[in-house]
Amino acid sequence: MRLSRFITLVVSIIVLMIVNMLIGSVRIPVADVCRILLGDDTNEIWTNIILQSRLPQALTAIVAGAGLAVSGLQMQTVFRNPLAGPSVLGISNGSALGVAFVVLLSGRIGGVALSRLGYLGDAAMSVAAIVGALAVMLLILWVSQKVKGNVTLLIIGVMIGYLANAIIGVLKFLSPEEDVKAFVVWGLGSFSRVSGDEMILFVVLMCILLPLACLLIKSMNLLLLGDRYAANLGLNIRRARMLVIISSGVLVAIVTAYCGPIMFIGLAVPHLARAIFRTSDHAILMPATALCGAVLALVCNLIARMPGFEGALPVNSVTALVGAPVIAMVLFRRRKEDAGE
Repeated sequence: MRLSRFITLVVSIIVLMIVNMLIGSVRIPVADVCRILLGDDTNEIWTNIILQSRLPQALTAIVAGAGLAVSGLQMQTVFRNPLAGPSVLGISNGSALGVAFVVLLSGRIGGVALSRLGYLGDAAMSVAAIVGALAVMLLILWVSQKVKGNVTLLIIGVMIGYLANAIIGVLKFLSPEEDVKAFVVWGLGSFSRVSGDEMILFVVLMCILLPLACLLIKSMNLLLLGDRYAANLGLNIRRARMLVIISSGVLVAIVTAYCGPIMFIGLAVPHLARAIFRTSDHAILMPATALCGAVLALVCNLIARMPGFEGALPVNSVTALVGAPVIAMVLFRRRKEDAGE
């Protein structure tokens, strides 16, 4: 039964990837898409649309959705909180703060924002996002060595996020309107920013990080049992928690650097995977969550590029439309369970 569900998810990814290359402001027939993918570039315009835009977007959506979903599953496991997500420790806010320094502060100090310098500006934004996320993650890891409770660490992470947002707010207030607009556009999230060599590097990085995250499956299963029981089974609680946070943080940092902050996928997808496979075993949940994340990201990318829209809708607007009902469903279900008890 579970095997058939895995096969369904894989087939859904393939179908949605093909649909993503077919539908857009320019309609391209299926036969021509197949010829272009096989190397026959008889129509140069269509070839550029497929190979330079739609294919990179689809691949980016697949690995970004999988990465965010796995990160969300790790956070929900380590904190034993169904409403925890990839941004719960302020790591996404750290990425945003790094980009704010590049887009807003550099323009205020130097007169010209680094983000306006073409390819160099894009590279600077990606590096700043990674540095900001990793800086917050290191701070969280240091704090995790000082505190024992997950709740305390969670609260500290939320406070770090608020602090980062406060600094960003000050930078927005002091920056020119066009720089603020550039930062806001980045914050809306998009799978279309990655292309060419950047897309290849992004996919390779995620294909390395996702299998590494799977090495923590045993530790995550033990963490579900509670700290005392897991410790009796020989698990080093503090070390396991630190490794899970590092894995989740790095996944979020890389995705945010390339795609901007993508909300709700990491929060909602683990619940979808649990509902579909009806298990808490991470040996099943981890690949299932990754596949569900890829499917949802492809659906959101497809909706964002539907014909009739000028350009593309912000991905965060689409993910919120899907993710918000899932979170509401979780809240109502928990309320019913508490009432039943």
